[in-house]
This record gives sequence, C-alpha cells and structure tokens, in this order.
Amino acid sequence: VFLSLTLFSLNRKKMNLKSERRGIHVDQSELLCKKGCGYYGNPAWQGFCSKCWREEYHKARQKQIQEDWELAERLQREEEEAYASSQSTQGAQSLTFSKFEEKKTNEKTRKVTTVKKFFTASSRTGAKKEIQEAKAPSPSINRQASIETDRVSKEFIEFLKTYHKPGQDIYKQCKLFLDTMNHKRDLSIEEQSECAQDFYQNVAEKLQTRWKVPPEKVEKAMDQIEKYIMTRQYKYVFCPETTDDEKKDLAVQKRIRALHWVTPQMLCVPVNEEIPEVSDMVVKAITDIIEMDSKRVPRDKLACITKCSKHIFNAIKITKNEPASADDFLPTLIYIVLKGNPPRLQSNIQYITRFCNPSRLMTGEDGYYFTNLCCAVAFIEKLDAQSLNLSQEDFDRFMTGQTSPKKQESDSFSPDVCLGVKQMYKNLDLLSQLNEKQERIVNEAKKLEKDLIDWTDGITKEVQDIVEKYPLEIKPKSQALAAIDSENVENDKLPPPLQPQVYAG
Repeated sequence: VFLSLTLFSLNRKKMNLKSERRGIHVDQSELLCKKGCGYYGNPAWQGFCSKCWREEYHKARQKQIQEDWELAERLQREEEEAYASSQSTQGAQSLTFSKFEEKKTNEKTRKVTTVKKFFTASSRTGAKKEIQEAKAPSPSINRQASIETDRVSKEFIEFLKTYHKPGQDIYKQCKLFLDTMNHKRDLSIEEQSECAQDFYQNVAEKLQTRWKVPPEKVEKAMDQIEKYIMTRQYKYVFCPETTDDEKKDLAVQKRIRALHWVTPQMLCVPVNEEIPEVSDMVVKAITDIIEMDSKRVPRDKLACITKCSKHIFNAIKITKNEPASADDFLPTLIYIVLKGNPPRLQSNIQYITRFCNPSRLMTGEDGYYFTNLCCAVAFIEKLDAQSLNLSQEDFDRFMTGQTSPKKQESDSFSPDVCLGVKQMYKNLDLLSQLNEKQERIVNEAKKLEKDLIDWTDGITKEVQDIVEKYPLEIKPKSQALAAIDSENVENDKLPPPLQPQVYAG
C-alpha cells in the first residue's frame, strides 16, 4: 500500500509539473526544419531552414511572376480589344471623348509595360546602372567611410593576404558585390537578402572547389567576408523604411511592458536570484541580449545571443546543482527577454535571418540558440491565460493594470512548494512592511511640516502684536562722547588722579 501511494504521489507531481509547463514546453524536434532535412528551422522562414526556405521561396516567386505575367497580358489584351471595338462602333464621337479614350489606353499600356519591366531585373538594373554612371560615380566612392568601416577594411585586407591568389579574387568578388548592391537599392529587402545569400553560397563553393581551401579556413573566410560587406551595408539594410520592422519592434516592446507583472514562478523558471552568483548571471544575460542591438555584423549579434544563453545555462546549473535541460532553458530565456525588453528585437532577428551566413543558422550552437530566441519571442506575442495557468479574468485584470498578482499566505503553502516560492512571498511581506513604514514616515513628515508652518505663523503673529502694542519710537541722536585723549574742557573738572597728563616730549 505504501509503495502504491508513493507511485501515485510521484505521478501526481509529474502531472502537476506537466500542467505548469504547458504553453512553454517546446519539443526539440519542433526546432528542426519541417521538411526533415535535419537543419534548424526558423519562424521567419515558416519553419524551414535557410536552404529549404530558399527553394520554397523560389517556387512561390516563380509562380507569382508567372501569374503576374498572365494577368498583365490579359489586361493588355482586354484593353486592346475594348479600344478596337470602341473605335469601330463609336467613330462618330466627339474629339474630346476620343482623346480621353486614347489617354486611358496609353495609361493602361504604360502600367502593363511597367509590370513587365518589374520582372525584367537585368534590363532594369542595366539601365539604372548606365544612368547612375552617366550622372555620378558610385556612392561607395564618394561616401566618407566611418572609422569602423576603415578598420574593418584594413583587417579584411590583412586577412586576405594569408590566402595569396584566392585572397585577391575574394576581394574582387566582394567589391563587385558591394557595387551591385549599391545599384539595387530600389529592390525589396527580400530580394537584397536573396542576393546576399547567393553571394555567400557562390563564394563558399569557389573556396572549396576552385581554390581548394580547407573547410576550417573556408568558415573563417566566410566570417570575414560577412563582416566586411555587412559593415558597409548595415545602414541600408537594417530596419529599412520599406518594411514593417519598426512597427513590429514597437508592438513587441508594448507587449513586453504590458507583461511586467509576470513572475518567474508563473513561467516555471528554475532560477533562484537570491544566490549572488545566479543574480550576476541573470544580469550578464540581460546585458548580452541588450548589447545585441549595438552590433553591426550578424555574426556578432549571434555571438551576443550565444553568450546570453550560456549565462542562462550557468544560472540554472548553479541553482539546481545539475546540468540544465532544454525545458529549463526556454522558460528562462523568455523571462530574460521579458525582464530586459531588448531594443529593436524584431529588427535584429529579421536582420540576422536575412543577411547572416546561412551555415551559422542551420547548424551549431548559434543556430540552436537563435531558433530558441525566435520561439521565445513568438511565445511572448501569443502568451495567454492558459500558458500561465491563470483564469481569463485574472489575466485580463493583470494586463490592464487593475490589479497585480496577490501574495500567498505562508500558512497556505503545500509541502511540495519549492523554497524559492516561499522566499518570494517572504520578500513580498517584507516589501509590504517597508511600504507601510514608509507611509507612516511620510505622514509624520507631513504632520511635522504642518506643525512648523503653524509655529512660524504663531511667532509671526506674536511679533506683530508686540510691535502694535509697543510701537517703535525714534529718539533724536545724542551728542557724541569725546575721545579720551582729545582736548576737552571737561577734563579740567576731573580730580587729580583722573586728570589726563600731557606728555611734553
């Protein structure tokens, strides 16, 4: 019987723990590409990895281009037929109406031609390039490079010197890519991202096949190439005005501010910030995730995410005195994001997704941590009452600020409640006591201020009463006393001991 009761208690604890983690737990298989290639997926790529997403994107884009072509041709054909029929049946109409129809047809033809030109990238790019070359040199030549850009360029050139002949070819390819990107500023950010990804893939293939560079040196070269080109392109491709990245940033910031009341216990975060080492790790993790916005290179932003994640794992390990699991990591990462509220979070995620070396996002710890960050942001955006095991009424009141989570009395704790929860409510009791003490001090200070004002008014009134009762009388000025050694006739009337003696020197 005792064994049965023990097993029942353990199963009940597991069920309670499972219910507490609902809405936060993410199966590790869900982080992988949904096409089954084995690489990490990404919510920005609709669950695909970079490689599979590009394949799907190309298919969808080609299909969209074909549909737009057919639509443009159909519109042009219908417009031509309508114009021909109107000319045959309404030839006797006035000159004004004929000009109106001609203008309308020309306008439609111009729109169709514009649609066709939109999907002819080579002709548009070539024409734009000729116009820009006729007007002025490339903006990359005229623009004054910043100190950081100069430093990165010098480091890149010094790095390529170790590659000898392939280094020269790599530098030429990078310069050609930058010039091409300068002429493609009118393209959408997705098309610019595709150009960057194609460039990464082509250079990596040339390094491996044509120049026979070892794999470990290929990875270093790709990191340096990404650093060089993205440092120069950062201000053009990070949070561009043609996208809604800024709008998403503001929405996420507003959402995180509204969730300020969420506690670690609601998220089942296994971190005890009462331990000084754990508290330091939490502060470092928040600092790293905030520092991500100050970096310009996608790889450096990923490095900030990785450092933040490692601090989280260390905090969990110190708290639990055992290695952290994935179920512990994701809730803690959500808590760090809620507590830090990183600036321009969505813009940074989109920037990394669009312009980072795809091999870093598909495999390795950088890709794993970045995918978890995307899942954490998606969870925050969709967080509801069920995810926190709250009633909808309480969740709505907390979100609107009508109330805050109530503290639990210490006597009502069950034996299974962890020490961290008890310590939290103990701290809440101390805070409430400090709040009451502060209110008493404020009230006494206000009373003292009132007493001082009353005392000052009383003294002022008494002084005024005395002045009114005994008015000030100004008497005439009395004659000044003579100096002791001055010549004064009254000195002769003094008795001999006091009569001043004149020294005849």
